[in-house]
Amino acid sequence: MFFVSANHLKLVQSHTHLTVVTETWPPEINGVAHTASRFVDGLRSRGGYHIQLVRPRQQAREKACREDGFQEYLVNGLTLPFYKEVRLGFPQYHALKRLWQKQRPDIVQIVTEGPLGYSAMKAAKKLGIPVISDFHTNFDQYSRYYRLSGFFNLAKRYLRHVHNQTLVTLVPTRELQQQLSDKGYTRIDILDRGIDTAQFNPQRRSHTLRAQLGIRPEQLLVTLVSRMAQEKNLDLAFEAFRAIQQHVPDARFLLVGDGPERKRLQEAHPDCLFVGMQTGTALAEHYASGDLFLYPSTSETFGNVILEAMASGLPVVTFDYAAAREYIRWEENGMAVPLDDNPAFIQASISLASNPALRQRAGLAAHQTAQGLGWDKVVERLHQTLQTVLREVRHETAAST
Repeated sequence: MFFVSANHLKLVQSHTHLTVVTETWPPEINGVAHTASRFVDGLRSRGGYHIQLVRPRQQAREKACREDGFQEYLVNGLTLPFYKEVRLGFPQYHALKRLWQKQRPDIVQIVTEGPLGYSAMKAAKKLGIPVISDFHTNFDQYSRYYRLSGFFNLAKRYLRHVHNQTLVTLVPTRELQQQLSDKGYTRIDILDRGIDTAQFNPQRRSHTLRAQLGIRPEQLLVTLVSRMAQEKNLDLAFEAFRAIQQHVPDARFLLVGDGPERKRLQEAHPDCLFVGMQTGTALAEHYASGDLFLYPSTSETFGNVILEAMASGLPVVTFDYAAAREYIRWEENGMAVPLDDNPAFIQASISLASNPALRQRAGLAAHQTAQGLGWDKVVERLHQTLQTVLREVRHETAAST
């Protein structure tokens, strides 16, 4: 026989059993994997959650992690033939239904809408488990860069079908909330994105790194961090950089990242600095060691790299949508031009590259903007959303009995 205090019993009973289903997870490097891991890590740190993570295994003999309050359920997966960096999990309807009948979660969060995510949603609904979802993929823009318009039109209808079966769909911006609402999505709520200001900040600027790259202290280093894929619109960044060189002849261009387009771009621009994938402190140093950040992508649902660059003290030139529309103020902390206005993008790049004083002021202001965007606030907002959904479900259940 043992004694459990009332306070301890209350704590135990207050734990929420959350299952997170995602088809991408670190060490895979992309915005969805990064955001999902931040959500999970944040909820674990704040306490009050037992988290089950359902994801594809990344290596043939990978073992699932099991720790206090956290466990993984690994499944087999596949890669898309036309985009090998994207991985999907095989459907697991029956397996998950059996698992959740034995170990029932309070709520399921679907991060990605592939076969694994869809089967998880169906299994949860069959068992009467509340389901929420995240929206991360802008297929409207992807279809511009891949000759698969029929596939993407089908995918858009599929995504709406999936998300409208969940109790709420979480999106990162008001703009995206309105766009999806106009397309027939229901029950959409905003969950911002955060930035690790301890990792990304101007103090990470490395004179040693710049010297290793062959950059003099006063030389302009233009920077871009991105997955190198067609939908990132990277040719425009090179066009803007070549225009910058007409005004600042000794400017150099640093590209961080990897992907299917890297070989083509590197062969076309051998004078530019391609350093591949960087993570952790090395990534932060590459950001902060630059002077100007160009981001020409038109396919983002948010754009985490924009906040990372701003936090690192770099003024950003990008298009006025997603994260840029939320946080960039013209010539104050960067420049966001109308979407698809390529000449304006190039001109804004030239303006900041040619004006060191403006560039420095905007970089300082960008850093200040990012200081108020820590992940703690975002995780707390997610916690409140999860608890609100659970309260509403319990209230409806009680009212119907």
